[in-house]
Amino acid sequence: MPGWNWQSGYFAEEQHGMKTIGVAGLGNMGRGMALSLQRGGFTVAGFDPSPAAADNMARENVQIFASVAALAAAVDVLILSLPTSDVVEAVVFGTEGILAGARPGLLVVDTSTADPASTRKVAAALAEKSIRFVDAPVSGGPKGAATGTMTMVLGGSAEDVAAVTPVLEAMSAKRVHVGPVGAGHVTKLLNNLMCGAHLIVAGEAARIAAEAGLDPRQIFEGINAGSGRSGITQANYPTWIFNDAFDSGFTMKLMRKDLRLAMGLVSELGTAAPLASEVGRLWAASAPVVADDADFNRIVQFTGK
Repeated sequence: MPGWNWQSGYFAEEQHGMKTIGVAGLGNMGRGMALSLQRGGFTVAGFDPSPAAADNMARENVQIFASVAALAAAVDVLILSLPTSDVVEAVVFGTEGILAGARPGLLVVDTSTADPASTRKVAAALAEKSIRFVDAPVSGGPKGAATGTMTMVLGGSAEDVAAVTPVLEAMSAKRVHVGPVGAGHVTKLLNNLMCGAHLIVAGEAARIAAEAGLDPRQIFEGINAGSGRSGITQANYPTWIFNDAFDSGFTMKLMRKDLRLAMGLVSELGTAAPLASEVGRLWAASAPVVADDADFNRIVQFTGK
């Protein structure tokens, strides 16, 4: 029965009023989001410049369009799963981009981690064509995308966030509306800045413990019972670091990009942030030692100046 969501027990398409969802960018994250949307009862269409990625999704009964413009013309909500702000702008402003094909009323959701200034520029251009926009960067990696358990921080009007929430519920376990357009991307950059700082200081703490002749695992158990605990000590270390797995699915290259964006935000605002600036410097300085394609948790092993 088309559109029937057996898990939740209602006609998803009729309930949501947003029948067809497009996903532009069908890599690890976009693929997972598309499949989660399908499980939520939505009709899903997509676009990716990679023939392999597109063919992979076509085998999952996702209708593939030849351009973003064609996709934008055919869907009610368009999810962007793209690597950088430059790519987002190309997808919006390109000759075969969103503005070239979208109908008024389309709601665009950008799940990338992006430059807030670029985000506001994109949203303003779309608004001129009566196209709505929500920035919704995500946490949870490919596994979270595939299982619909991501966390999203949302920037946009209350009306647009409310309108798209039934769609986002199929993709994520937690959503927090943090402010107007751009606020989602500011929040994500600050989150990753703090994550980057916590990784560095936790790595130093582990080395100090070892030099003191102690077992870092036991020391971190004690820290996790106190006020020094963080997501890094509670989750990253046992999941990817202590066991030498280093396979979180998020690379040093991506984290360095996010830290550069955070440093750009600090510079743009002229805010005094000496510790944040040092974190940004250390992540950049690690490039000759820790390869771009390495797992981002490898920063804990960086001891350079």
